[in-house]
Amino acid sequence: MQRNTDSIKVVKIERVIEETPTVRTLIFSDELLARVMPGQFAMVWIPGVNELPMSVMVTREKDKAAFTVRKHGPSSTALFSLKVGEEIGVRGPYGNSFTIKQGKLLLVGGGTGLVPLMRLSTLLEKSDEVTILMGAKTREEVFFEKLANDILAQNKRKVVVVTEDGTYGERGLVTDVMARLLNESIFDAVYTCGPEKMMYRVVQLASEKKTFVEASIERMMKCGMGLCGSCCFGDVLACKDGTVFNGQYLLTNKEFGQTHRTKSGILENY
Repeated sequence: MQRNTDSIKVVKIERVIEETPTVRTLIFSDELLARVMPGQFAMVWIPGVNELPMSVMVTREKDKAAFTVRKHGPSSTALFSLKVGEEIGVRGPYGNSFTIKQGKLLLVGGGTGLVPLMRLSTLLEKSDEVTILMGAKTREEVFFEKLANDILAQNKRKVVVVTEDGTYGERGLVTDVMARLLNESIFDAVYTCGPEKMMYRVVQLASEKKTFVEASIERMMKCGMGLCGSCCFGDVLACKDGTVFNGQYLLTNKEFGQTHRTKSGILENY
C-alpha cells in the first residue's frame, strides 16, 4: 500500500555523523524520502518539541535518508541533540525540485543549504562539467567537501571552498568568487541554496549574464501543504509553489532577499 505523504511515519535514528561542532547528519531508513528530488523537503516532528521543515540529505546507502541540522534555536538544537535509537516523525515529501540541465553547471551553497545541492549532484550526467562553491565563515564550519568530490568522482569538477576569514580555501564571500568565475567562463545553469542574501546576489549575478538560475528558498513553514499560509512569499507559497523558483520570478518578488516573516506572520527586514 502506498504511503500517505501527509501522515507522520515514525523512524529511528540509526547513525549520527558529526559534520562540524554545530552540524550533524542524522541517518534513518525510509524508502520514500530516500528517493526525493533535489529541492523537496520533509516535515520533521521532534516529539514534545516542534515540527520543522528539512531538506532531505542524500546518503550512499540503499533506502536510507538523512537530515543535516545546524544547532541554532530550540527546535533545531533538539533535533541536533538526538542520539542513535531515538525516534522522530516524518511526513512528505513536499514541494517541487530543481530543473536538471546538462552541460557546464555551477552550484553555489552556504551552510546546510548545501543539502539539496548534494542531492542534485547525484543526478547529474557523467558528461557534465560541475563547479561547486561552498561558502562558510571559518574553517571549522566547512563540511561536505569530501562528499562532493566523491559524488562527482567521474565528472570533470571543481569543488571550491570559500571562507570569510580565509582560514581555509579562498578568502572572502562565495558570491565574489562566483562573480569572477562568471567573467572567466560561460555556464549553462546555476543552482543555489543557502542564506537568502547570498542567494539574492547569486541570482543577480547569473541573471546579469543571462544564465539560467534557480534557488531553493526557505520560509516559515508550519504545515508544508499550503494550508496555513505561514510561508507566504510574495504572491506564492514557498511550500506549495516552491521551494525552488527560477531567477526570472525571484527578481520580481519584492520579498526575495529583502524581508521574511516571523512566526506570527509579521514581515521583517533581513
